[in-house]
Amino acid sequence: MNHAWKEAKELFETESPLTKSLRDLKARLQVRLLRKYAPQQVYLLEDRTSDALEPLYGLSLVQPIAGHTDAAHLPIRVAQEHLSEEEIGRFGFFS
Repeated sequence: MNHAWKEAKELFETESPLTKSLRDLKARLQVRLLRKYAPQQVYLLEDRTSDALEPLYGLSLVQPIAGHTDAAHLPIRVAQEHLSEEEIGRFGFFS
């Protein structure tokens, strides 16, 4: 999903209906993943190394799946829109 969203951003524009739809679907799938599997199999970890324009969480996998160690980034703003503070605290690995 993340790759499809990135491709749509490059092929179309950031505000195109397709790009926005893929972005929103990606966020909903990430929230569903967290609610179903966090913190045993996936957890939030603030990415302090990203050069993104806004703060991000990485969705890190406890065990790699098909060679993947994460489930992409989720803007902290989006996490706060879709998850309660209690969920963010429970799903996160914060130092």
